[in-house]
Amino acid sequence: MYMRHSVNRPPTPDVRDEHEKEATLQEIISVKLPWQLIESGEKERLMELLRERLIDCGWKDEMKALCRAFIKKKGRTNVTVDDLIHLITPKGRGSIPDSVKAELLQRIRTFLVSAAH
Repeated sequence: MYMRHSVNRPPTPDVRDEHEKEATLQEIISVKLPWQLIESGEKERLMELLRERLIDCGWKDEMKALCRAFIKKKGRTNVTVDDLIHLITPKGRGSIPDSVKAELLQRIRTFLVSAAH
């Protein structure tokens, strides 16, 4: 750890120290949270909730219609799975209803609070 010294004030931590703290928080979020979600079974429950909500709001049918229209336009033999993924990924992510996102986020927050205790 590098410290800059001054005659008039205590040493100031190097900017790198702040990045190290952020990396630690990021590590907790990216490593521990998914592991806790998987280990507790909460990830599977969240995935099932997401599937249900996307079916209920018509999102799944909308994505299926997009794929079918694309296949019809290009021809069945001229379309790959990668083509379909590139087509629907941005549209699919962008069209998930805010209410579904909010519900999932709330469930994750509730899980975090209960896991912290």
